[in-house]
Amino acid sequence: MTSSTDTIAAVATPPGRGGVGIVRVSGPKADKIAEALLGACPHPRHAHLASFRDEEGAPIDTGIALYFPAPHSFTGESVLELHGHGGPVVMDRLLQRSLSLGARLARPGEFSERAFLNGKLDLVQAEAVADLIETNSVQGARSAMRSLQGEFSTCIRELVDRLIELRMYVESAIDFPEEEIDFLADASLGLRVHALVGDLAELQTQAQQGALLRDGITVVIAGQPNVGKSRLLNALAGRETAIVTELPGTTRDVLREQILIDGMPVHVIDTAGLREGEDVVEREGVRRAWLEIERADRVLLVVDDRAGYTSVEERILERLPAGLACSVIRNKIDLSGASPGVDTGPHGPEIRLSALTGCGIDELRGHLRQLVGYTGGEGTFMARRRHLDALQRAESAVAEGARCLEQQAAGELLAEELRIAQQTLGEITGEFTSDDLLGRIFSSFCIGK
Repeated sequence: MTSSTDTIAAVATPPGRGGVGIVRVSGPKADKIAEALLGACPHPRHAHLASFRDEEGAPIDTGIALYFPAPHSFTGESVLELHGHGGPVVMDRLLQRSLSLGARLARPGEFSERAFLNGKLDLVQAEAVADLIETNSVQGARSAMRSLQGEFSTCIRELVDRLIELRMYVESAIDFPEEEIDFLADASLGLRVHALVGDLAELQTQAQQGALLRDGITVVIAGQPNVGKSRLLNALAGRETAIVTELPGTTRDVLREQILIDGMPVHVIDTAGLREGEDVVEREGVRRAWLEIERADRVLLVVDDRAGYTSVEERILERLPAGLACSVIRNKIDLSGASPGVDTGPHGPEIRLSALTGCGIDELRGHLRQLVGYTGGEGTFMARRRHLDALQRAESAVAEGARCLEQQAAGELLAEELRIAQQTLGEITGEFTSDDLLGRIFSSFCIGK
């Protein structure tokens, strides 16, 4: 366990007014700060009703004080929590009083960082704390709790244990070549290595579901003016987000909305109609539309089902960035008389719908869910892009080791690839992690967590 020489403090509840607000203090001076603020340090892990006093002994507030001596606390250090009335002035006075008694203002995420450094959480669990706070869905909260309770970390540790066993087996065969038995020629070794590749791939699939649940996808609604782009945004959002008129070019700027599909966040962006602008404002809107298209995971190209593809749509399709996925939305079927549904057209998937009546919107939601392979989030754990990258690298390393064993009977190369895979998996839980990465991860947390 590490030992921090400084004591940190921060308001742990969100800014604004509420019934209760919390100031959290962690570090070696927590007990002395408690004595100065309360008159005595509270009994460990018991709630105490107390007056919180300023430097002149006048009451700042009356509330509940909790004291957790090291190492039995969230951070692994001595922790003091002051639960007062949740007004910003009260919280600021309690924080300033704590700072005047020897604490310093905590950095964003520093409480969780200290919990990680003191072995109270691994890196996956620490990240899950932030994910639990930030999630917008019930499924996301459940998945974050699974990660916080260690389900993802347990899977990683089990794979690491198997890698260590394989490394011991292979390296002992290399170190004792005089043994009569050729351990590297044992068929069971190859089977174990291939089984490990398969399990890494399976865990990666699970992690991809967790990453989708956390990050979602970004789709841009594009098309020429007056085909119903803004009405489609409103239909997906379930509310009047965008102004809708019969006048072409009503939307001049980028509009953003987040919707949830079975808990998966979908960031929907409505853009200006793609045409040669008649004025400087419209031309700027079109320029911004193309910038959003270039950053999107997918484009929803809206066409009027009555007119079908025109030369305008053909030019838009030709200009789309290479590799960018596109689904064609054949809107206004309430006027064309077509039935709602999903088909394959000359430019990819086509969804027939009416943004005005809502007919076919459920088919579009199902289409987006199916495209990314999202299965609903049940039973998954929260994951991040860096986790996916590490799992992919670990799987590639073990697969390369299997190839070296089969084609070259190269035990040394297999051992090295297994070592690389073990270290790569250790990056996920924080066993092998650079200080720069830790700084990036914890700086994204809120202050007080």
